[in-house]
Amino acid sequence: MAPASSTHHSSRPLAAVTGVSSGIGLELAVQLAERGYDVIVGAEDTALQDAADRVRQCGAEVRTVQCDLREARGVAEMYGAIAADRRPLDVLALNAGIGAGGAFLDNELADELAIIDLNIVSTVRLAKLVLRDMAAQGAGRVLVTSSIVSEMPGPYHAVYNASKSFLQSFAEALQEELRDSGVTLTSLMPGPTDTEFFARAGMLDTAIGQGPKDDPADVARQGIEALLSGDSRVTGGGLKTRVQDIAAKVTPDKVKAVLHRGLAEPCSGD
Repeated sequence: MAPASSTHHSSRPLAAVTGVSSGIGLELAVQLAERGYDVIVGAEDTALQDAADRVRQCGAEVRTVQCDLREARGVAEMYGAIAADRRPLDVLALNAGIGAGGAFLDNELADELAIIDLNIVSTVRLAKLVLRDMAAQGAGRVLVTSSIVSEMPGPYHAVYNASKSFLQSFAEALQEELRDSGVTLTSLMPGPTDTEFFARAGMLDTAIGQGPKDDPADVARQGIEALLSGDSRVTGGGLKTRVQDIAAKVTPDKVKAVLHRGLAEPCSGD
């Protein structure tokens, strides 16, 4: 896509973040603004405007892109805003994602496909466009919001967990491909976080939906610190989440599937 005429009036470095209307995405944008970046923020819903106002309070120039990244046109709109700025993109946070709890056989196919389209397809589409630019300029940092559930099968959250497994593998593969390019990729792996995710996924009656959760501001800070340090991955959250991540590495998948069922099965929180 050919960039449009310059729209910025700032010498600050430029970052872009998807999924910014609330939760981890909003906090990522705030963390970047506090570190001196101007930020292009994208999300589908109207809460994006309020989120952008909060980011502006950190002294950043903010451009909003209200778009549906599940559609190729939405990805093109997000990339078009990046290209129109004319500054090199220093940081991209690929954070947009959704989930849907419940039994796979009971869930609507359209809901499951929406997870794939947003979590996987939009990430691949936008990464393809931006990483080519970053590689050509020999610099850039990309943060991919994965999850600790990327390392475990997810009964009653099957497509979501699988989508995060894809993202984790995708990020690790590109880390190796781009090793000598000047471009770094970092995977952020949160555990349960205090956002609107569980309400939107219909999981408030589950053990995980009702259990303790990490502060999204803490998760975002850990992610940005790892990103700017060039780390390959970081577990986002407190001690309990880090212990869960360590345990997942040595627990057989069949056992992890049983444990996940106990957390995500409908009415498991009763």
